[in-house]
Amino acid sequence: MKTISQAKSFGGSQGVYSHQSDTCGCEMTFAVYAPPQAEDGPCPVLWYLSGLTCTHANVTEKGEYRAHAARHGIIIVCPDTSPRGDGVPDDDGDWQFGTGAGFYLDATQEPWRKNYRMKSYIGSELPELIADNFPADMSRQSIFGHSMGGHGALTMALREPERFRSCSAFAPIVQPSTADWSRSAFARYLGEDETTWRSYDAVALIEDGASYPEFLVDQGDADGFLDDGLRPWLLEEACKRAGIDLTLRMQPGYDHSYYFISSFIGDHIDWHARHLQG
Repeated sequence: MKTISQAKSFGGSQGVYSHQSDTCGCEMTFAVYAPPQAEDGPCPVLWYLSGLTCTHANVTEKGEYRAHAARHGIIIVCPDTSPRGDGVPDDDGDWQFGTGAGFYLDATQEPWRKNYRMKSYIGSELPELIADNFPADMSRQSIFGHSMGGHGALTMALREPERFRSCSAFAPIVQPSTADWSRSAFARYLGEDETTWRSYDAVALIEDGASYPEFLVDQGDADGFLDDGLRPWLLEEACKRAGIDLTLRMQPGYDHSYYFISSFIGDHIDWHARHLQG
């Protein structure tokens, strides 16, 4: 593991790191904020998954999470959204596919399946690296994310409820298998058999019997992607049918940007802290 940068912030340390990933077959970059409490012993871990076109840097630079994390003594881990590098296949003409658009799945189709393995990367390889190199209490983990990352957070929590004590999302893609801006990516990563897509679709996972105690979701009602890509009412209907407790907050006037995320990220970290420290 290499240290790219480190800076003191709110008594803790904001670092950016890279390592050679066996899972993704390339060098991967991620960010970790360690709060001041980490100097005295292991702290709980909150994973943040970013959205389409993003890297670790978007939330690190715009998310305004460090004061809240420092107050609660929580480590924040911010992975990249996809593999990158000269040897990684990409589609430069499609911002919803390829580099920056890994969709937190393991691709099965050529030429994508060698590198696009974000499910396994965040599910196994990166947690092991965090456990070995940071003062992290891996028995206390939670997860949240934005847009494509909200999709990733929901599906990972539904698949691994024993790992994540809590899950929340900002403007998540709740049913990517039918959303305009993700169907084509799913077909290219996973093939034409749509039954194989269901384990990467929060609404489908719930329909197929996956469960989770509760979710917190914030969504701006002025979000330009609301009707075609996000459609939180589909998650609301699925949770209601399955008996899952969903707090869906439609925020008046907010869009899809980090102005929206940073406005409510403190609420989310407070919410996760209650689960991580309870």
